[in-house]
Amino acid sequence: MALDADIETVLWTEADIATRVAELASQISDDFLGASSPLVAVGVATGAFLFLADVVRRIKLPVEVDFIRAESYGAGTESSGAPRISCDLKIDVAGKHVILVEDIVDTGNTLLCLIAHLKSKGASSVSVCTLLNKPARRKVELKLVGEGKFYCGFECPDYFVVGYGMDFAELYRNLPYVGVLKPEMYK
Repeated sequence: MALDADIETVLWTEADIATRVAELASQISDDFLGASSPLVAVGVATGAFLFLADVVRRIKLPVEVDFIRAESYGAGTESSGAPRISCDLKIDVAGKHVILVEDIVDTGNTLLCLIAHLKSKGASSVSVCTLLNKPARRKVELKLVGEGKFYCGFECPDYFVVGYGMDFAELYRNLPYVGVLKPEMYK
């Protein structure tokens, strides 16, 4: 693939991701077994779309799916720190267990905004399922709602990564792995 030449190193292969996604879906299925209402998996558009699809296909419980869009990056590599919701949910989440499905948790600002938004809509719990977690870049403490849990695929070093839904300027989402983008591609 021509895009492969722009990648400095592969951090997680397609096989690594598939194995971890199956583990996460199994844990979510176990944790919400016997829940009084269907789960609502909310993909944070656009980066989480592949991860969301793979996770929900493996959850062994009733699950509704929706998307929310929160923007804080634009076309750059640094978050503005002030996310805004630009496309809201269609599903009513009042009284339901919501799992926010995110590609990467970086500063935490976007998730903080989304968690507060879902709480204001009456979600009985808000969990987070992220493919990548970058705790080195965290600027805020994430407080989940109700009995919410934090599911993490991989701890990510502080690199600019792309692939498996994650992009730079809307490119590289279609790579089947997660890799470090060569700095000359974005500087």
